[in-house]
Amino acid sequence: MDEEKMDLQKITKKLKKYLDEDRLWHTLGVMHTSVSLAIVHDENQEKAKVAGLLHDCAKCIPTKKKLKLCRENQIPVSDFEKDHPFLLHAKVGAYIAQEKYNINDPEILSSITWHTTGKPAMTRLEKIIFIADYIEPARFKAPRLAEVRKTAFQDLDLCMYQILEDTIHYLSGSPEDMDQTTVEAYKYYKELIETRDYKQGQIKEK
Repeated sequence: MDEEKMDLQKITKKLKKYLDEDRLWHTLGVMHTSVSLAIVHDENQEKAKVAGLLHDCAKCIPTKKKLKLCRENQIPVSDFEKDHPFLLHAKVGAYIAQEKYNINDPEILSSITWHTTGKPAMTRLEKIIFIADYIEPARFKAPRLAEVRKTAFQDLDLCMYQILEDTIHYLSGSPEDMDQTTVEAYKYYKELIETRDYKQGQIKEK
């Protein structure tokens, strides 16, 4: 990480050229939230800071250009992503973080890649970036946000389950907009929490 460490002020200055004002404020909110979660959950703060700052670095790139970048750089695009190209900013963002910002840490790049859809069995850093993107201070539309924010600083896995459950519920009215990776992530964390609670219940009964 030290060899590829880039001055955060330089990253921020560069991001200002590519993000609109609202997206920049969101990005800074995610960065600060990621660091806070990293402190609480004993994760590498520097990695959380960089991943939070760069998670949306491709967000404002036009759809045609994102698709072109994918074609030219062998970035796989699923049929679902072709129909829902807004999802591409995550994997394109990981590519840009590496190529334009000299970030080569696989944990950081993976956290950027999965910050939108989530996936089963995420690493601690991946969970932190995913959650920070959902709960950063400027967010206000999500249901039971106060509860989710509280859980985020207590239990990352339970927080993942809460966010994914609310996301699946929201998308249930438009199943054609539901990404299968998110469904798989929801099933994984649902089973994880239910199994854990069941085992804890058995211990209490004993």
